[in-house]
Amino acid sequence: MLFISDIHGCLPALERALEWAQRKSCRHLILLGDVLNHGPRNPVPEGYNPPAVAERLNQWADRILAVRGNCDSEVDQMLCQFPLMADYNNLMLGNKRAFVTHGHLWNDTQLPPLAEGDLFCFGHSHIPMARWQEKRLMFNPGSITLPKGGFAPSLGHFDGKLLTVMDLDGNVIEQASINEF
Repeated sequence: MLFISDIHGCLPALERALEWAQRKSCRHLILLGDVLNHGPRNPVPEGYNPPAVAERLNQWADRILAVRGNCDSEVDQMLCQFPLMADYNNLMLGNKRAFVTHGHLWNDTQLPPLAEGDLFCFGHSHIPMARWQEKRLMFNPGSITLPKGGFAPSLGHFDGKLLTVMDLDGNVIEQASINEF
């Protein structure tokens, strides 16, 4: 599965991410929020085209699990043929529970209730992360559109054992095994 966060309506960045989804034969896309809108504090990205982003993602609608970001709204949901308005979701990665959210309500310093060995998947900060902290795996694929912290645009990939953050050229930024605990 491929993890994409903080698209912010940028069609060229989404196209590059979807190339990775096809290259890695991903069956599912996990969208960690801020899908269509650039947000009032962000610059309008080059290639900003929210209707085209929605149309492109709708082609994957049956393979998307999405959560709402702080820039997503009911108006955005009107364009998307997949549920977009949940604040969080839970999914199983192997035999591990993954709590999936955008990161504006819960984040790596304000966690929801998690057991040892659980995974916390979030976006929002635009800063990539894949590491164990206090026996919980913190995973943030960064942003494909508006990276921060000096990082390149990035996304996440899960191959059944490893959660990997990589830039859009395929260079690994961080990687962690889900079976460490």
